[in-house]
Order: sequence, then C-alpha cells, then structure tokens
Amino acid sequence: MKKYIAEFMGTFMLVFLGTGAVVIAKGDVLTIGLAFGLAITISVYAFGSISGGHFNPAVTTAMLINRRINAIDAGYYIVSQILGAIVASFFVRLFVGGLKLSVNKLGQTDFPKISASLAFVVELLITFLFVTIILNVTSEDHGNGNFAGIIIGLSLSFLIIFALNLTGGSLNPARSIGPAIFVGGSAFSHLWLYIIAPEFGAILAALFSKSFLKTEA
Repeated sequence: MKKYIAEFMGTFMLVFLGTGAVVIAKGDVLTIGLAFGLAITISVYAFGSISGGHFNPAVTTAMLINRRINAIDAGYYIVSQILGAIVASFFVRLFVGGLKLSVNKLGQTDFPKISASLAFVVELLITFLFVTIILNVTSEDHGNGNFAGIIIGLSLSFLIIFALNLTGGSLNPARSIGPAIFVGGSAFSHLWLYIIAPEFGAILAALFSKSFLKTEA
C-alpha cells in the first residue's frame, strides 16, 4: 500500500506545484519549467525509494514493458497517479477561487496555436526523450542512481520550456487529466491526445532503450 501512497504523493506534488506556478504565481516560461522540474526532483528523493518514483502513467507503462514492475502494481500505480493529480487540481482550483481568479484556468494543457497532428508529434517526441532519459539514468547496467532525481528534474524542466507554447508540455497523462476534469472545454475534449501520445512515446522509449541501449542488466 505504501508504494501506491508514494505514487499518489509524488504526482500530487508535481501537479500542485507545477500548475500552481502557472496560475497562482503566474510564472514565466522558465519559472514554470523549473517548478515542474524541481517538483519532480523533490518527489523522486522524497518518495522514490518507496515506489521507484514514477509519478507518471507513461513512465509506469515503460517500466512495465521493461519488466521493472509487474502488471498488478502498474495498474495500481496509474490509478494512484491519476488520483494524486485530480486531488492536486482540486486544491489549486480552491486556492484560485479564493484569489478571485478565473477557475477556468488551472494550468491545463491544450494546443490552441497548432494542429492536433503536430501536437501529437510534440507530445510523443518529448515523452520519448524524457522516458528514455529516465530508463537510462535508472538502469542497473549503466545508470547513476545518486543523481537520477536531479537529471530527471532538469530534463523535465527543459522539455517543458521547449514545449510550453506548443502543447503546454505535458509528457504525463495524469498531469493533464487533473486540471481537465475541473476545467472541461477543449482541455477535456483534447485529453485523448495527452493520454495516447505520451503513452506511445513511452512505449517507443522502452523498446528503444531495451533493444539498443541495453537498459536492463
């Protein structure tokens, strides 16, 4: 049970601090990227030793493919991650309302400036890169566990900075599900893309890393 609680807490921290930086702190691109990156770094070091520190259904899918987690745990991890994101978005909405700000802006992901096909490519590519980094930095064969949290956090920061004005830089189905449930509208109708594209990116990363980079000892 404590593994699932750890996944809930880590995902909660990611979504709460990351989207809070968007709508409450009203940060610029650099601030938002660093907020998400530092949140994942904190979560990895705080909870990663308990659960492995996935905090992302796409990462869990990749770990399942590479046999670092069994199917039952993977299912519970994903449920815990989604619940963590939803609860985090609930609190962000509560605090946004308290500030008399628009509750239709909760740091949701969307792609108003580009086509759905291009947005799909963006999310697939950045998730592929992110998960490939995770699989390799945590590999028993050639990883670096001591610095994994820092490397993962920096990677997430820079990938979000790159993608923020394209798709919002999700790389994580749970991160998009949380705000979309409370906001609705196009963020909810486009949610399919933020679920499918990261999952495809993670699957490709798992197969690529396992086959060509030998991430599994």
